[in-house]
Amino acid sequence: MSTISSTGHSSSASATTLTQRLTAAVFASILGACLVYFAGFSHIEAVHNAAHDTRHSAAFPCH
Repeated sequence: MSTISSTGHSSSASATTLTQRLTAAVFASILGACLVYFAGFSHIEAVHNAAHDTRHSAAFPCH
């Protein structure tokens, strides 16, 4: 049984939204880590150089 708050939304709908947000954040973090790992350790020179140049253009120290 869900309760309705003063905003008119049920508490179970809020919990589902939070769960969906956390799930999306976890998957986005995993995808981002995979992309960084792929670009950083890629043997394809163009991919590695593109990531390297992007880090330099963002003033991020990489070495």
